[in-house]
Amino acid sequence: MIHPEPQFDIPPSAQPASPNLADASPEFGAILERALDGREISEAEGLALFGAEGRDLDALTATADVIRHRHSGPNVSFVVTRNINFTNVCYMGCRFCGFAKHREDDGAELLSLEEVAARARQAEDRGATEVCIQGGLHPDIPGDHYRNIVRAIKAEVPDIHIHAFSPFEIWYGHKKRRMSVEAFLEDLKAQGLGTIPGTAAEILDTEVRKRLTRNKLSAEQWLSIVKAAHRVGLRSTATIMYGHVDAPRHWAAHIALLREIQKETGGFTEFVPLGFVHYDSPLYRSESDVRPGPTRDDNLRMHAVARIMLAGWIDNIQASWPKLGPQGAQQLLHAGANDMGGTLMNESITRAAGGRFGQEMTPREMARLIRAAGRIPVQRDTGYNTLTVYDTHDPADTPPLVSRTTTQSPIRFLDQFTEPAR
Repeated sequence: MIHPEPQFDIPPSAQPASPNLADASPEFGAILERALDGREISEAEGLALFGAEGRDLDALTATADVIRHRHSGPNVSFVVTRNINFTNVCYMGCRFCGFAKHREDDGAELLSLEEVAARARQAEDRGATEVCIQGGLHPDIPGDHYRNIVRAIKAEVPDIHIHAFSPFEIWYGHKKRRMSVEAFLEDLKAQGLGTIPGTAAEILDTEVRKRLTRNKLSAEQWLSIVKAAHRVGLRSTATIMYGHVDAPRHWAAHIALLREIQKETGGFTEFVPLGFVHYDSPLYRSESDVRPGPTRDDNLRMHAVARIMLAGWIDNIQASWPKLGPQGAQQLLHAGANDMGGTLMNESITRAAGGRFGQEMTPREMARLIRAAGRIPVQRDTGYNTLTVYDTHDPADTPPLVSRTTTQSPIRFLDQFTEPAR
C-alpha cells in the first residue's frame, strides 16, 4: 500500500512554497508565471499544461496550490449531505453507466415519495444540511414527479437544502410536462428546489458524447438547461467526466467553455472533476479502445489545470473522494483542490460502476483526512457559506449510516499515524 507523506507537522496557516519555475521547461514556466500574475490562461495554454510531466508537473501542481491558497487560505471545506437515488430504472442507454436497470431486472427500484421524504428526515437527524436527489429516467413516472419529490421533502423537512435533478432529468421532466425549460425550473424552485447538480455534462464535445450517450442529451441542450437554471436563480455545480474515450484537447475545451458560461451567468458554485470508473462500465467492457479511467498524473493535471484556468471565475475545486478514493482526494489538496465534497451517507451510482471506496465518510473522518493534509477542516453549506470551523475540535463522532467493520473505514490508511483526538 502506498501511504501519503506524513504532514502533521505542517502548520495549517503556512503559505505554500513558491513553485520553482526555473526547473520547469521555458514554455511551462512562462504560462505558469502568467497564471501567478493573475492573467487568464487560454484554452491553448491549458492544453499545453495538460502535457505536464516530471518537473513541469511539479511546477504545475505547486502553482495551482499557491492560487488555491490565495482563495481559500488553509481551509478545506466539506458538506454534510445524503445522496438519495430515487430510481435506478432508465432506458436511455448511456454506454458508460453501470447504474441503470430495466423495470423487470433484479434490483430495479423506484422509491415512493414517502420513502424519499423519510430518508431526508433521517439525513437531517444525522446532521445533514443538504440532500442530493438524482435518479434514472424511469419511463413510468408522471411529468409532475420531480415537483412532487421536492414537495414531499419540504413537507417533511422544511429547512433542508434540496440539491436535485441533473440537466438530463430536467430535460426529461420538461418534455413530460410539456412546459418550457424555464417554466419547469421556476415551478421546481417555487416548490423548494435550492440548486441543481451539473452532472450529465460528461465531456461537452459532440463526437465524444456520441460514444458515451449516443448524444441523447447534446452539449447544446446541457448548456441551454444550465443557463436557464442560472437565469431563474438556481445555481449549479459544474462537472467533467474524464478518462475514457476523451483526450486533453477535450478537457481544455470543456473547462474553457465552463469559464465562458460562468462569465455570462455567474451561476456555478464549484467545479467537480469526476474520473471515469471503469470496472463494471458497459462501455469499458465492450470496447477495446476505452481507457480504464484516469491515471494518478491525469488527476493531478485535471485539478491543477482547472484551478489555474478557472481562477477568479470558479474558485471552488472539489476532489471527489468516491471516485478518487480518500487517499487520492487528499493528495489533490496539494494540487489545487480546496473542497472534499459531501459525506454522502449513501452512494449508488459510482458503486454500480464498480467503485471501491465506500459510500460514506462521516464528518469526523472527513475532518481527520483534511487535518492530516495540514489543512483546517471547515463544514460548509451548499452555497459555500461557512458553518463550522474545526480548528480546535472535531465534529461529533457519528457512526456511519450503513454499519461497517474497522477494516472498511475509508481513512484506514491514516492509521499508521498517531493523531490526538480534538
